[in-house]
Amino acid sequence: MRKKLLNIHSHREWAWVFMILFFVLGIVNVYFGLLGFICMFTPMIQAIKGNGKLHCSHHCPRGSLFMKFLPRISLNRPLPPFMRMRWFKSILLTLMITMLTIAMIHSGGDPKKIGFALLRFMTVSFSVGLLLGILFKPQAWCQICPMEHGTHLISKVKMKGECTRA
Repeated sequence: MRKKLLNIHSHREWAWVFMILFFVLGIVNVYFGLLGFICMFTPMIQAIKGNGKLHCSHHCPRGSLFMKFLPRISLNRPLPPFMRMRWFKSILLTLMITMLTIAMIHSGGDPKKIGFALLRFMTVSFSVGLLLGILFKPQAWCQICPMEHGTHLISKVKMKGECTRA
């Protein structure tokens, strides 16, 4: 009983609140869009520290939101097999990095424009994830998420580096 009280399974049960707050605050003041960097860097830091995809399985606000609300409306179909392939995930990761890089270059370093670019970037990826979650399974986005794929690649490189040092 004590363990159950201390361990609320994971942050994922309530992390969806952060996703809602991000969008609401971003609409109120575009500077809050800068918080999008936290969403991008936290999974990478976790992977670099050797925690693999811990962020995805325990902390991700987007995955939390999709699991909280989409099961009621999802068609609950599996993703097409090609979407789970490494090449597809790599193309998606490259596309998203390219889009974000172009947006950052066009911002000219202006924090307001950077905040807007991050808010737009997060809104587009959230909308795609929402659509996928409705058409397929609620966490369909999680299966192709560029951050998940990126953290997987970081973990793989990290493990390979540790094996060669040993």
